[in-house]
Amino acid sequence: MASAAAEPAPRPKGFRLLKIALQSRKSATMLGFGFSSGLPYALLIGTLNAWLGEKKIDLATIGVLSWIGLSYSFKFLWSPLVDRARLPLLDKLGRRKSWILACQAVLVLGFAGLAATDPATNIGTFALFAFLAALASATQDVAVDAWRIDVADADTPVELLSAIYQFGYRIASIVGGALALVLAARMDWGLVYLLMGGLIVLMGLVTLRAPDTPRPEKGLLYDALAQPGALSPGARMVALAIVGVSWAWAIASIIGFMVSMLAPAVPGQPHPSVADFLKGHGPWIIFATVAVPLIVAATTNWMMARGRGVMTAPDDHVSPLRTAANHLYVALVSPLAELSARLGWGVLVVIGMILTYTLCYNIWSSFAFPFYLDFLHYTKDEVAFASKLFGIFMTILGISLGGYLFARLGRMPTILIGAILPMLGNFVYADLAEGAVHIDAVGSAIGLKALFAAFGFDERMVRLLLAISFENVSTGIAGAAFVAYLSGIVSKNYTAVQYALLSSLTFLIGSLGRGIAGEAFDTFGYATVFRWTAAAGLVAVVFVLMEWLRSSRVDARARAATAP
Repeated sequence: MASAAAEPAPRPKGFRLLKIALQSRKSATMLGFGFSSGLPYALLIGTLNAWLGEKKIDLATIGVLSWIGLSYSFKFLWSPLVDRARLPLLDKLGRRKSWILACQAVLVLGFAGLAATDPATNIGTFALFAFLAALASATQDVAVDAWRIDVADADTPVELLSAIYQFGYRIASIVGGALALVLAARMDWGLVYLLMGGLIVLMGLVTLRAPDTPRPEKGLLYDALAQPGALSPGARMVALAIVGVSWAWAIASIIGFMVSMLAPAVPGQPHPSVADFLKGHGPWIIFATVAVPLIVAATTNWMMARGRGVMTAPDDHVSPLRTAANHLYVALVSPLAELSARLGWGVLVVIGMILTYTLCYNIWSSFAFPFYLDFLHYTKDEVAFASKLFGIFMTILGISLGGYLFARLGRMPTILIGAILPMLGNFVYADLAEGAVHIDAVGSAIGLKALFAAFGFDERMVRLLLAISFENVSTGIAGAAFVAYLSGIVSKNYTAVQYALLSSLTFLIGSLGRGIAGEAFDTFGYATVFRWTAAAGLVAVVFVLMEWLRSSRVDARARAATAP
């Protein structure tokens, strides 16, 4: 009886756990942090282009300015700094809180700068404020992701905090998309961004009230790097230097071209061409950011397998420089080294699939608002409802369908469906650009046109809703399938850094392609470019089929090895 009385009470589950968690300060804070992460992304990557389109900024310039989204692709590069560095004055607030609050302060300054700058007359300064805000937003995401993992416990597990984060993020998408467009139809864009900056100030108050975790004790950061058989510090520094220089060159090249593109035109000199830049530099940027790290990772594996450049005794040396180098090595080299060691030559197929899977819809996504508002002449209120309210529900439906298909059909069939459907979505948008003849015919045949009309939508609005329905359901399925795939391919020993690196690569080519897409939209028109981007999706389909074949062979060998 006594031992029975001493047993702990059973842990609450299901809705009871959710109810308890939502009453805690951690979960309420997570909701605020999700909102604080989602709002800048919506305002900078999507809504900002509606402002630029209204100001008659050409699509080529909009495409180059959308490269500020590469901040989110490259954020893992400075994640070690966010993890370990102490911010002067702010560090006493907390390990993660100090970085989150600093980023929120920079976001407010960035939005205020955007509000005070006219992009029609000073696009360079406007781009600088946008880049500053995007950099702060991406850095805030790093700190928020780390906070979520740090504070999770039995009552508020990381899975629950992640779900709450997504809820806050989706709310912010509606506020930064739909509400911002509705407000912009009634007031100046600058005032809209000032109001959004005010919401970030409110999130700063949430940050001040947030709990935090202590810093770990000083010592060797990664014991595995100090054990016999690991690469020597000198060899790691050489590998890190090669990768670091490659990344630095790629980023400097992109920023340098952005500056030249957005600077005031020099009389008598032609405006820089995005197509020429990407033709000359694009392949080398991909080589520097993908191929070079892969080659270095494979080389380190080769050296360790043959006992070259490895330590024969434990390394007990501790210094700030060694700690920083270990962080960067684990962020930039170790994830790909583990992946290439585990997959062999198959890593080329996996990386190719990751680079191209979202290509056909990531390339043109930044031009959605100029397409709806300036080319098709929908009102801000119509676009706000169709794209940011109705569209989000269609995305959620697509994500749900993706999860269902994943469970019913399996991993690779669902991933293949997710690669094909967005291509068809691009053809739907090409039809919308040319008058929506086929959209009208299909909508009438399956009854959706009549259904939407029953709710009071006119024919033009029905066309937009049907196109957005197909596009968002398709990308929702693709997104759900791909996140599940990435989650399954990463190593449990490198879950966070490997997932961050691979998910960042997902947007690399698409983000670069937006620059040339903007110039192409200006030159060839929307319908033609939509068909080109659909054709680009064929590359992803080929890589998916190759990965399906590779993974099937791996599974077959695993079954044969375990068979009696």
